[in-house]
Amino acid sequence: MGVTATGPGPRLPQPRGPLTSDLVALLTTDPDAGAGEVPGGAPATSAWSEDPQLALYLCYELHYRSFAGVDARWEWDPRILGLRAQLEQSFLEALRAEIGAVPPLEDQLRDLLIEPPDGDGPSHFLLRHGERWQVREYLALRSLYHLKEADPQSWVVPRLHGAAQAALMAVQYDEYGAGRAERTHSRLFAEMMADLGLDRGYGHYLDHAPAPALAVVNLMSLFALHRVHRGALVGQFAGVEISSSPGSARLAAALERLGAGPAGTRFYLEHVEADAVHEQLMRHGVIDALLADEPELQDDIAFGLAASTLLDDRLAHHALTRWKQGRSALLAPLGTPAAA
Repeated sequence: MGVTATGPGPRLPQPRGPLTSDLVALLTTDPDAGAGEVPGGAPATSAWSEDPQLALYLCYELHYRSFAGVDARWEWDPRILGLRAQLEQSFLEALRAEIGAVPPLEDQLRDLLIEPPDGDGPSHFLLRHGERWQVREYLALRSLYHLKEADPQSWVVPRLHGAAQAALMAVQYDEYGAGRAERTHSRLFAEMMADLGLDRGYGHYLDHAPAPALAVVNLMSLFALHRVHRGALVGQFAGVEISSSPGSARLAAALERLGAGPAGTRFYLEHVEADAVHEQLMRHGVIDALLADEPELQDDIAFGLAASTLLDDRLAHHALTRWKQGRSALLAPLGTPAAA
């Protein structure tokens, strides 16, 4: 049987080790042919490293837009699902080991509302000291998520019910442009990329994105695709919506300072206002309502929020360490091909 069409998608990335080498080779075959080596076994390297993070990203991306030339039937093939389950287990074990004791949910939510006067995250750095090449790298790093913004969280909608589901849909309605295609947040991000001279194509910068950037997106997909992790996905989403408004204001100002036009600041300016509203919807409309119905999910929500914070911090540390050294935060600087 020939390849089942998947529609246009990004090209498959360059492998980063034996796991992704086997996986990429497998995905270019006919699922019914029985050819190709099936990846298996626990990752030979740390779950944080390039090879397993890219392999997990590839498994998840089959549920989104997939890749050019990949048969659509691979999405639910048992061989892919078996590999994914092993990678997910290693990833979850690494997350739990690094987080340790999960802080109480209320403490985490309270901390998200506190803006430290001496903040030193990427938005602070880019506003105070950033150069144009660094803000372009930041957009390339974040494009893996923002060009599919709200898609991972949409998986959790049928796993909620009642008031929590309705409130989450109110947030999602805004994320998808309130029914207007030109206002969807993913499109606003793509237009910002174009304004800064970047390629706006979905998945274009996958070969440039290091493991810490992949892990941020993989976490969302892991939580979103498993009903058992629905509370964790709510925690992850709450962390994004509650904390993003001040950072978005700084990023909009940084982009304007570095010469961005109206299209180059619109995405973050939209989030300054929208996420101020979403913060209340997520805290009270979603989390409070969900816990009223399913109080046993409190620890899961707390874990999802802690895991999201950890991975955002890891990506921030990665980028800032390299930028302060005058080095690229990408696997290859923009304008050069990523290494095979």
